[in-house]
Amino acid sequence: MPMPAFETAPVLETPRLRLRPHRREDFAESAAMWADDAVVRHISGRPSTAEESWSRLLRYVGHWRLLGFGYWVAETRDGGRFVGEVGFADYRREIAPPQPRLPEAGWVLVASAHGRGYATEAVTRIVAWADRHLDSDRTFCLFDPAHAASIKVGRKAGYAGDMMARYRDRPALLLSRAADRDVKRDI
Repeated sequence: MPMPAFETAPVLETPRLRLRPHRREDFAESAAMWADDAVVRHISGRPSTAEESWSRLLRYVGHWRLLGFGYWVAETRDGGRFVGEVGFADYRREIAPPQPRLPEAGWVLVASAHGRGYATEAVTRIVAWADRHLDSDRTFCLFDPAHAASIKVGRKAGYAGDMMARYRDRPALLLSRAADRDVKRDI
C-alpha cells in the first residue's frame, strides 16, 4: 500500500471558516461539543464521556497518518472560534446490509453554530478537496433518518441515492456521492 499523500490535514478555507488539523489544545472544546445533548441527539443519542472524546481526537489524527484523510477542526476565520469538526473517516462500521469500504463524510457543529450555513460551507469545501485527493471514486454519509438538517447539508454537497440500512440496531439512511474527477481548480 502506498504511503498516504497527507499525514496531517491540510489547511482549507471557505469565506467564513478555516479548516485545520486537530491539536491537543482542541480537546476541551471538542469534548464539550460531544457532551452536549443538543449536538449528539441524532448522532450517538447520548453525550460522550471525556474518555470517548479523547479517543475520538486521537482517531482523527491517526486517520491522517495511516490513511491520508481524516477530520479537520472548523473554526471561524474572524477570531478562530471553534465551531466543529468535519471530514472523512474509515470507521469500519457494521452496517446491514454490508457496504463497501468507502470514506465516510461526517460533520458535527457546536450548538451555537447550528442553522448558520457553516456545515454546508465546510462540507462543500471538503468534498471539493476529496474530489481532487482521495483515491476512492465514491464517498458516503450515514444519518439518523430523523436528522433533517444534516441530510439537507449532505444533499447540498451532492450526496444522493437514498438507501435504508441498519446500524447498531437502528434505522440508518445512507447517501453516496461520486467523485467529480473533472475538478480543475487547485485545492
